[in-house]
Amino acid sequence: MHAASRESLAQLRTELDAAVGGATVSVANAAQTGSELFDVVETLDSDRGLRVAVADQSVAAEQRSGLVRSLFAGKVSETTLKVISDAAAQTWSNSREFRAGLVELGRRALLRSAEGQGQLETVEDELFRLGSILMNEPQLEQLLADKAATPEAKRGLLASVLYGKATSVTEALALQAVGRPEKRPADDIDSLSRLAAGLRNRTVARVTSATAISPEQQRALADKLGRVYGEEMSIHTEIDPSILGGLVIRVGDEVIDGSLSRKLEKLRVGLG
Repeated sequence: MHAASRESLAQLRTELDAAVGGATVSVANAAQTGSELFDVVETLDSDRGLRVAVADQSVAAEQRSGLVRSLFAGKVSETTLKVISDAAAQTWSNSREFRAGLVELGRRALLRSAEGQGQLETVEDELFRLGSILMNEPQLEQLLADKAATPEAKRGLLASVLYGKATSVTEALALQAVGRPEKRPADDIDSLSRLAAGLRNRTVARVTSATAISPEQQRALADKLGRVYGEEMSIHTEIDPSILGGLVIRVGDEVIDGSLSRKLEKLRVGLG
C-alpha cells in the first residue's frame, strides 16, 4: 500500500476504534459494522465503475463522500455509513487500495467485537489452527483457491468444514478471506491470525516441535523471545515429528532452526 493510502488507513483505524472499540465497546455494533463493511466491499467488487468513482482523487472529497452516503444510507448502520463516507473522503493511491482499506477495517471491527467478548486470543488461535490445517491439506486448499469456483461455493465449502468448530468471528473472517483471496488461502488466514495478535500488541512466533510443548514452556519461550525482539510475543505451536527434537522458530521472515534434524544434517555434511 502506498504512503497516501497508509496514512488514510491509519486515521480510519483510529476513528473505527473510537466508534466500536475501547472500554465502552458494543459487541453488537462492532460485529454489525464488520459484517456491513464486508457487504459494502461485495457491492464495490460487483461494480467497477462505482469502485473507481468513490476513490477518484480528481473529484472533491465531499462529492465522493456524498456519493457513498446516497448509495448506502438506510442500508447500513450509522456507524458503518460514517466509516465508509469518511473513507471515501480520504486520499487513496488507487481504487484497489481503497477497497483493501475497507476490508481491513471490516476485519478490525469484527476482531474488536471478539475483544469485547473476551475472545480475541481464542480467535487468533483458531485462525492460526485453520491456516495450519490448510497448509497440511493441499486438496482442500486447492479447492478453496480454485479460480473457476464462485466465492459462494468456496465459502460454502469452508463453512461446512468450520461448522460448530469455531467462534462466529473466526468463521466470518475466514469466509470473507476465501471468498475474495489475496494470496493462497493458508497465507490469507495466517495474516488474519497475525492481525488479531497485533490488536493484542503482540508479535507472532510460529514454533514447530517434535512433541507437544507445555503451557509453562510456551510462557518461558515467550519471555525469552520477548527479550530478544523487544516485543510481547504470541506463541503459536505446531507438532512435526520429522524434526526429531528441538525447535524451529519463525518470527516474520526470520527462522531460527534449532531442530535435531537440522543438527544431524549439519553433522552429516561435515563428515561427508
